Amino acid sequence: MVQAVPNTGSPSREPAKNRVGLTLADYKGAPSTLCDGCGHDAITSQIIKAYYELGVQPHMVAKLSGIGCSSKTPAYFLSRSHGFNSVHGRMPSVATGANMANHKLHMIGVSGDGDTASIGLGQFCHLVRRNVPIIYIVENNGVYGLTKGQFSATADIGSKQKKGNVNEMHPIDLCSLAIELGCGFVARSFAGDPKQLVALMKAAASHNGTAVLDVISPCVTFNNHEGSTKSYKYAKEMETPIHELGYVPFFEQITVDYEPGTVQDVEMHDGSHLRLKKLEHGYDPTDKQAAVRTIAKAQHDKMFLTGLLYIDENQKSYPDMQNLVDVPLATLPESLTRPPKEALDKIMAELM
Repeated sequence: MVQAVPNTGSPSREPAKNRVGLTLADYKGAPSTLCDGCGHDAITSQIIKAYYELGVQPHMVAKLSGIGCSSKTPAYFLSRSHGFNSVHGRMPSVATGANMANHKLHMIGVSGDGDTASIGLGQFCHLVRRNVPIIYIVENNGVYGLTKGQFSATADIGSKQKKGNVNEMHPIDLCSLAIELGCGFVARSFAGDPKQLVALMKAAASHNGTAVLDVISPCVTFNNHEGSTKSYKYAKEMETPIHELGYVPFFEQITVDYEPGTVQDVEMHDGSHLRLKKLEHGYDPTDKQAAVRTIAKAQHDKMFLTGLLYIDENQKSYPDMQNLVDVPLATLPESLTRPPKEALDKIMAELM
């Protein structure tokens, strides 16, 4: 006679769930095909974490990209969301159209320094000036990774390629450009700083308008050597956070423990708060002119400045300016969007 022995091992623990009942795995995508150690994969991990912690339903997210190593990454997060991989530099146009069709979707665009600062520069400029509600992430490594490491338009003067070539052209600073174009949320971060990056992404997700995040994301294959200003070593040594960030979502109780005068609280459109712990030089991210001067000084001093560079929560977003109805245009029935025959007959009669 064989007697069954009860299993006395510890019971398996259920994975933790967020406020909408989903696990962290529900926010993941396909396995990455990028190089091991690529900064882009670190950013992907923080996108997954930010959306999980915010409790955003994946099917209410639209993720868009262009062409490049960075533009492959939307396949690696939020597999249950909508996605569109556009042609090189044209992601902003697709994002604008998608937002007009359904402004209820959370929009996240992932681009690169080549995709944004070169072929897509005009598209980027008009997306920002229209204030289309989207988190626009630039995964910035200063080179074209897919075409073997040529300098991009964001490469710093004096930065060296692996072959020893030195960049002599002035870089395009996308944060300065975004501020000049009127962007209401501009930040810079580093792929190797997950705590800061998650806080910035969560705040950007609550901003009613374009939120530009320029993230230095080292290319381990073509731009992670001595002499590169976009390498892990350079970024870790030269990074200068202008404040400590802590994000308080609107669905959590707001509690702040701080000494008087050391914390600045920025209220977002939906009532969420971005909490900034001020450092000794008292940086104010609501001062537009100071933001531009600070970025310029950091470039001159060869500092890698990170944090929330500028925020203006009083701007109208593009859907607000277009007076869109509450119901997304994409879900309106044909009876409301197609003019009846009588209306068309009247128009034709007026043309006679």
